[in-house]
Amino acid sequence: MTIDEQLAYLTKGAEETIRAEELRAKLERAAKTGKPLLVKVGFDPTAPDIHLGHTVLIRKMKHFQDLGHRVIFLIGDFTGLIGDPSGQNVTRKPMTPEQITANAETYKKQVFKILDHKKTQVDFNSKWLGQLTGRDWITLCSKYTVARILERDDFSKRMKEQRPIAIHELLYPLAQGYDSVALECDVELGGTDQKFNLLVGRNLQPEYGQESQVIMTMPILEGLDGVQKMSKSLGNYVGINEPPAEMFGKLMSISDDLMWRYHLLLTDMTPAQIDELKKSVAAGTAHPLDMKKALARRIVADFHGVNAAAQAEKDFEAQFQKETLPSDLPTQPFEASGPLKLYRFLADTGVAPSGSVAQRKIKEGAVDLCFGDADPPKWERVTDPTLEIDFGKYSVVTVRFGKRLHRFHSKRN
Repeated sequence: MTIDEQLAYLTKGAEETIRAEELRAKLERAAKTGKPLLVKVGFDPTAPDIHLGHTVLIRKMKHFQDLGHRVIFLIGDFTGLIGDPSGQNVTRKPMTPEQITANAETYKKQVFKILDHKKTQVDFNSKWLGQLTGRDWITLCSKYTVARILERDDFSKRMKEQRPIAIHELLYPLAQGYDSVALECDVELGGTDQKFNLLVGRNLQPEYGQESQVIMTMPILEGLDGVQKMSKSLGNYVGINEPPAEMFGKLMSISDDLMWRYHLLLTDMTPAQIDELKKSVAAGTAHPLDMKKALARRIVADFHGVNAAAQAEKDFEAQFQKETLPSDLPTQPFEASGPLKLYRFLADTGVAPSGSVAQRKIKEGAVDLCFGDADPPKWERVTDPTLEIDFGKYSVVTVRFGKRLHRFHSKRN
């Protein structure tokens, strides 16, 4: 790639790059010297069960790897003991070393589904932060003012609301910023909520005689509903460890507009390639459904392989275009002791993440039921979440929840 093409590829989908002209200069220097850029991303291992929303940042790390740069997957085992105050209106409870170690291992197993293990340096910031003396911490603190620290949105809000801010929380941005000093980073990536912390690192480096890092923030990914951020609690997520057929079905449920957002943030396609797809759809030479299938196939293949993705597509077509059920659809036992409200049944069996999500989906007309083992199934649309059903009366009940299928058999039969 030319420098222009590299810059377009690396910044595609980014919310903000500070500054793009500095990144260009660093890329040009790397090309001339043959010395790759050092790119750092820090993770406090607090939520190791990754969904596609988390992979937006990890995929951007991969893009730097694709161009031959060094990527450091930095696990904040030291900063995790402090507790990241980003977005918090109360002091976050620090994690224990045991929790951090367990979560870090889970993180590593999942991120290498995207990152190249051989090209990724995994590090822990306790290696240098844990070695700082009292004098070192005082020196570090002397390089930033309290006024600047309190400019953080979450700190300023808590000050206005007279909520307490512990002194150790004020150290968090400095500790994260010092990571960039210790590693002598060229680029640091983070979510939009991390912008303040990234800027601290950028400002600290010159204090230690280093060139300021470029910072790049990545946006929050919208969930399957296209409105709210992807979240397990909202039930609008796609987990990277979910079965291929389930991932494929969920991705096929997104809107045509959201499909392009997912192309941008969840694939390695270049902006030019995505633009060509958009033009073909606009010109009528390609159908949005085919584009969405190709997107779902690409994403599923990233996490489960090409063969699994192809099979997931066949299952989807059999289920929704030929109206038959997948041959490998598992049947789960369900203890039925009497009539049960439908929304409660969906929550209790894990079809929906919560009763509130189940009620919302039912009201939206996203829930169908099939009683018995007919294939193709005879679906009945249900829109009343309080409807009571004696599931024990039926040997088999199949639930279509959006694009996902779940089959149950009653233990009473």
